[in-house]
Amino acid sequence: MTPIIFGTSCLGNLYREIPMETKVAIAAEWFKAYSHPTIDSAGKYGAGLSLECIGKALKALGKTGNDIDISVKLGWRRSRRLAPGEEPTFEPGAWKGLEWDAVQDISRSGIIRCYDEARSLLGFDIRMVSVHDPDEFLAGGGSLDDVIGAYKSLFELRDDQEGVESVGIGAKDWRVIKELWDRGVRFDWTMFACAPTLLVHPPELLEFVKRLKAAGVTLIDSAVFNGGFLMGSNMLDYREADPERDAEAFAFRDRYLALCRERSLDPAAVAVEYAFRLGFDSVALNTSNPKRVVQNARYGEHRSPEAFWDALGV
Repeated sequence: MTPIIFGTSCLGNLYREIPMETKVAIAAEWFKAYSHPTIDSAGKYGAGLSLECIGKALKALGKTGNDIDISVKLGWRRSRRLAPGEEPTFEPGAWKGLEWDAVQDISRSGIIRCYDEARSLLGFDIRMVSVHDPDEFLAGGGSLDDVIGAYKSLFELRDDQEGVESVGIGAKDWRVIKELWDRGVRFDWTMFACAPTLLVHPPELLEFVKRLKAAGVTLIDSAVFNGGFLMGSNMLDYREADPERDAEAFAFRDRYLALCRERSLDPAAVAVEYAFRLGFDSVALNTSNPKRVVQNARYGEHRSPEAFWDALGV
């Protein structure tokens, strides 16, 4: 995997509808950043729209699936066509301009249905697959047996050499990753979607990261900005931050941004660097602005003076 992995939720029209020409421009920038980029997507992103747009964008650029590495988080698939102006039933308000609704389908057979649809929408084979947000599935009443069954199916695809080369996990709650690992589910790679970050890095999580690293698991951090909060947003890990409830988080952010200003450091680059200091192999970053793609890739090269880290105390 490349040090910076390009997220593609924006290609599924997250929060706003993006013209196809802009999506093609984003894809073109991937290849300016890396000769063979790594990107991350999911059947959930726009009910498959992100996957569909990746396939179309590569074709428009004269590229094929062999020109990229792509990880696809599986667990959602298209369910029915939406009427004009109708909102999808999954994550209402998040996705714009969709033609399809989506349904979660995590089980031994369901994950294969998701895999087949994803491959069809992309138009090429998928080398890296995972179960998408099993933590949310379990929190909604889903069965742990179904999650483990889904992984059995994905490992069979990998072992039978059906195009799949590695199996991973993407989850917001790292404790679910640990629970599955402790139950013997041996991922090839893991994507942490809420922590660790400069703001949130409990000792037990850092110890688990070390265990995975020692076992040869590829580590991906897709949470380095805490949902944009560290960069000044009022969104903190998928919810609106509260000045009273999150007083410590606001205080840390103020101190962090002030230290970056004093030392003329880009706070975004520093947040990315922290993941690499912890031993992560890659950081996933998402942008809907083509002009930011190459800049995001350069964050993977940033290194701050040790004196800055001493002053920050993390």
